[in-house]
Amino acid sequence: MAATTMGGGGPLSPLSILLLVVLLHLLDGFVEFLRKRGLRSSEEVQLRQEIKELLKEAGKLSTPSTFAQAAKLRRMAATKEKELSKKHEEYSKEKRWSYDMFARALLILKVILYIGLTWHFWGVPVAEVPQHLLQPFGSFLSWRSGNPATGQVMVGIIPWLVLTNRVSKFLCQKLSKFFFTIKS
Repeated sequence: MAATTMGGGGPLSPLSILLLVVLLHLLDGFVEFLRKRGLRSSEEVQLRQEIKELLKEAGKLSTPSTFAQAAKLRRMAATKEKELSKKHEEYSKEKRWSYDMFARALLILKVILYIGLTWHFWGVPVAEVPQHLLQPFGSFLSWRSGNPATGQVMVGIIPWLVLTNRVSKFLCQKLSKFFFTIKS
């Protein structure tokens, strides 16, 4: 017994609403991932490589006769580290602003979408589900509307959005953990 779609069925079925909410959460997670990991420019990567090479060369020069040369390389590495931190700060300010703007736009899109879906489905149930599938939460999801003769529970838009929001957050957390463990 599957859930039947109410309100014409069309493109706004319960499954399409769930997929839309999951897509929005995935976009939100992707923006957060880019914000955390994507704040590096090519100049920063090059400076990090140069610092690593200078420190490696300084480490090889460990005899007393080459101490002055090793100290000079370490000072050059420290200078480059200061330059790197300055460039990182400048670059991260620019990028953080663009990521924050995109995150705000995504939040506004979510709010508009939720309000639009609520407006569209306000008086119409989103789905008709057999009561035994929603046994512990049936009265919450249906707000006590349903057909006792057929055993079907009518699910409203607000409980459906709450449910899909929680499910999509859970799925996005599991997907992010899965992809981060593969990448590591």
